[in-house]
Amino acid sequence: MRSLIITLIVCTLAACGGKQKLTRHSEKQHDTLKVLSYNIHHANPPSRPGLIDLDAIARVINEQQLDFVALQEVDVNTGRSGKDVHEANVLAAKTGMHAFFAKAIPYDGGEYGVAVLSRYPVKEGHAYALPSVAGVKAEPRVLCTVTVTLPEGTQVMMASTHLDVTKSDSNRILQTREITRILGQTVMPVILAGDMNAKEGSKAISILDSTFTRTCQHCPFTIPVETPRSAIDFIMYKPASAFRVVQHRVLPERYASDHLPVLATLIF
Repeated sequence: MRSLIITLIVCTLAACGGKQKLTRHSEKQHDTLKVLSYNIHHANPPSRPGLIDLDAIARVINEQQLDFVALQEVDVNTGRSGKDVHEANVLAAKTGMHAFFAKAIPYDGGEYGVAVLSRYPVKEGHAYALPSVAGVKAEPRVLCTVTVTLPEGTQVMMASTHLDVTKSDSNRILQTREITRILGQTVMPVILAGDMNAKEGSKAISILDSTFTRTCQHCPFTIPVETPRSAIDFIMYKPASAFRVVQHRVLPERYASDHLPVLATLIF
């Protein structure tokens, strides 16, 4: 009888240990990152000229419980959005996230550019000027990167950009080559998102596709918001083995901006 009791205790402990290992494995398999790419039109709803509605942008972010947000068309201390309004910092405060802003140009007494919001503290942030073809009149563009450490200790880089809007692809080709050069230098997993002002199949997107894995193929359209006809907002990552795409979708938020927000859920 005593040997039977000991055997039962040993079996029970073994079962418990096996269950604990299975739980930890299950949790690891379901570690996810939710990423949003959003051209916010300096928080001006197109239907409300002159109005700045940062609450509308924050509501989109809060509803999705995101880990990272790549923002484009962000105002900092401009006349049109408020001389004391740092839009990236305001959105960070409204969403409980951390912000890093990268200036592309001076604008209306302040600055205008792109930003990253992160659920995790930013260890390091950088702004990189992107090139343009000499003699071609175009607005300067920038790449914004942040490095964070996830709760389990993995370092990840999140990047936001907004490429040239001119009809010629020449600037976007230069800019995507520079982006792949910059981000290709890091060995940590990288997520890149933004308004690329280019469609699938274009030379600029093909350059990005040579280094990154997009979270969608035949991607759902992102502009215009009322009757979308084109996909120019993308999320992508490298290396291809770093993540698996659980979901890619375009959110039907038509009030807050002139672009639809793009959401991707990734699993390690």
